[in-house]
Amino acid sequence: MMEYAERMKNIKASDIRELLKLTDRPGMISFAGGLPAPELFPVERLKEITVKVLETSGAEALQYATTEGFEPLRRQISERMNRRCGTCLTKNNILITSGSQQGLDFTGKIFLNEGDVILCESPTYLGAINAFNAYGPRMIEVPTDNDGMLTDELEHILNTVENIKLIYTIPDFQNPSGRSWSRERRKRFMELIKGRNIPVLEDAPYSELRFDGDAIPSLASLDREGSVIYLGTFSKVFCPGMRIGWVAADERILEKYILVKQGADLHSAGITQRNISMYLDTYDLDEDIVKIRSVYKGRRDAMHNALRANFPGESKFTHPEGGLFTWVELPVDIDTREMLEECLENNVAFVPGSSFFPNGGGKNTMRLNFSNMPEDKIKEGIMLLGKIVRNQGD
Repeated sequence: MMEYAERMKNIKASDIRELLKLTDRPGMISFAGGLPAPELFPVERLKEITVKVLETSGAEALQYATTEGFEPLRRQISERMNRRCGTCLTKNNILITSGSQQGLDFTGKIFLNEGDVILCESPTYLGAINAFNAYGPRMIEVPTDNDGMLTDELEHILNTVENIKLIYTIPDFQNPSGRSWSRERRKRFMELIKGRNIPVLEDAPYSELRFDGDAIPSLASLDREGSVIYLGTFSKVFCPGMRIGWVAADERILEKYILVKQGADLHSAGITQRNISMYLDTYDLDEDIVKIRSVYKGRRDAMHNALRANFPGESKFTHPEGGLFTWVELPVDIDTREMLEECLENNVAFVPGSSFFPNGGGKNTMRLNFSNMPEDKIKEGIMLLGKIVRNQGD
């Protein structure tokens, strides 16, 4: 029998993976994936842009390129971040990646040895759990509330746990909970990590999708020691199929990411990078995002109205000010993983919340995506879910 590397023991398929394949079935109302609305993709504009790129720089676009990424796009990203996030970056702080998921994997490869400790929110992003598990760490969940990590709990962990090598965070419209860290919590967090020499990974795929309230400074903008590594992506505000994300970091840290990317895939797709860069020069992406926010806000509101009307009164759910997800807590005697198969048989899908707890728990929770389905399907799907949930208590 073929022998595999020891790390493969840490890489396991989700036990709901096969069930969720059924979400592609015709007629399925899926709240499962973190999918943007496909009708908002700028298909016709991208046809035009692709032709222009091939006409003006086709040979260069189709050739091998530098690992760091297309220089004009790196400059555009740094300038957008400086305007939006209050950072002081240049193109030399940016590495283009194949989606921000690649940034998660690279972070594990750079910082983690087997047995090292990662601190994360509880719950946290399933894709990050899977990416980090390949490197055999121990994940410690920091309790959270609607304002983010509980900093008293975080301080206790920082002062009592050895070998902490990374803190993983999603401060804006977190996946899966939809919660955002308050301004005060972010400031206190940065005070607590000061001088500890622990890298902080700020995963920010949803930060531009704010519907309500005022923008809150990113952790990267509050960083004075170069300890925050920021992951960004065009997947949630442009087109996920283009697979273009980025790492923004201190140049000394970014050097390590560049070395790892050289060994992984040499560089991200050159023609795709040029397409996005030309799009940013030709069209107003910020204007596009305003339209996306408007659609998603309407879908969030439709989902929340339907949840209030159809779910048991003791259920709790977050009301995110942006992003793609709502987090639902059901009565404690309901196991959403056991409920999923019945839901799929009735053509409605979600992700059980237990998938987002690296150390177990959350069996009565679920993550619901509201960005991908139109409002009428959201209402229909939540009615179906609510009926099944209520039957669990009978």
